[in-house]
Amino acid sequence: MSDTVIHEIPPVWDAESRVLLLGTMPSPVSRKAGFFYMHPQNRFWKVLPSVFNAPLSLPNNTPDRNAAITERRDFLLRHHIALWDVLSSCNIHGASDASIKNAVPNDFTPLFEKSKISRVFCTGKTAFNLWKKFCAERYEKQFGLECICLPSTSPANAAWNIARLEQAYALVKEAVEQSSRI
Repeated sequence: MSDTVIHEIPPVWDAESRVLLLGTMPSPVSRKAGFFYMHPQNRFWKVLPSVFNAPLSLPNNTPDRNAAITERRDFLLRHHIALWDVLSSCNIHGASDASIKNAVPNDFTPLFEKSKISRVFCTGKTAFNLWKKFCAERYEKQFGLECICLPSTSPANAAWNIARLEQAYALVKEAVEQSSRI
């Protein structure tokens, strides 16, 4: 049985954001925490800080969730990374991207108009496919964007260990550095 989920976590971005990382829809754990990738087994908050050589001090499941969220938000903005999800609502069973139905995309226009974002990275094939289906035609040409599919950091993607994920996510750091030189 699937639930109708409305995305209630606001995007993280500012005028200096250079890249946008997009997931599909927050997991139930992330929705409850009020922030992205907060399931303790998801490797996102291990991989990205490692790529930028800026480890986080607080784990996802720290008793002080607000401090963990603030630390993650500050990390993203300090490194000129915007973070959101492709979908604003959908029917989904738990955290299963394969169960998504009735998908409605977010409106990314304000992010692209009011920031320096030039590259989009999707954190998994489902997010990438949904971007291509709902968003690519509308945004890529208009804003001169390139979208790249990265492997999922979900524990369900066991074929990708931390080292391989870090190698793949190094593209995010390269994109930030390239856009900063322009």
